[in-house]
Amino acid sequence: MKVIVIIPAAGLGTRMASPSTAKSRKEAPSKQFQELGGVPILIHTLRKFAAAPAVSEIIVALRGDEITGFRSQIEKQFPEILSKPVLLVEGGEHRQDSVAAALASTAADSEDIILVHDAVRPFVTQAIIASVIEAAHKHGAAIAGWPAVDTVKQVERTSDGALIKTTIPRASIVMAQTPQGFRYSILKKAFDDAIAVGFLGTDEASLIGRAGLPVMVVMGSVQNIKITTPADMELAEFYLKKSGSG
Repeated sequence: MKVIVIIPAAGLGTRMASPSTAKSRKEAPSKQFQELGGVPILIHTLRKFAAAPAVSEIIVALRGDEITGFRSQIEKQFPEILSKPVLLVEGGEHRQDSVAAALASTAADSEDIILVHDAVRPFVTQAIIASVIEAAHKHGAAIAGWPAVDTVKQVERTSDGALIKTTIPRASIVMAQTPQGFRYSILKKAFDDAIAVGFLGTDEASLIGRAGLPVMVVMGSVQNIKITTPADMELAEFYLKKSGSG
């Protein structure tokens, strides 16, 4: 059984841009390339999977014009990542397009495990990676998740704003994280079915759920954050200093 990691990293990440640069995407670097402790966020993420013993291969989906430069950067500055085979492919406009492109580039067997992980979630731990792999191998589909701590309200959108309809018990809510892991055969069929009807999911688990298949949840971490806004970057800097790495 191989474990293949897919990192969709073709997004522009405009929520990270400051107001002065948000109007000019060319001036603002994609959030995955912004530096955290002097190192691009994406490199921090890749290091975690390069160090995972069970991982066989890593596929990164980038914008086409970023592939050559990023490959050169890895080779010159971060060769430790190449301890595992790393394939760079051209992604698409949406996360689902990028993952589909990565899936099309691999010759995985039906029982191989595909992990999909956010490019800007650099604090994933080896324990979380191992837990998702184990659960995906056993059950076919699994994600990392974290219990909701805030009270969750279901609302109805109106012309005057949002109107609360009900309170959802926190015990039945988890906040989805990554990696999300699947047997290749299950994930490929879910993607093919979604493409056939033009369904666009928010994550891979939503495609599996649409197919009516169960998805197990394993414990993630409060520190396994997705860096999306400038406030997230401040928290990430704190976590990085706390961990003593960089």
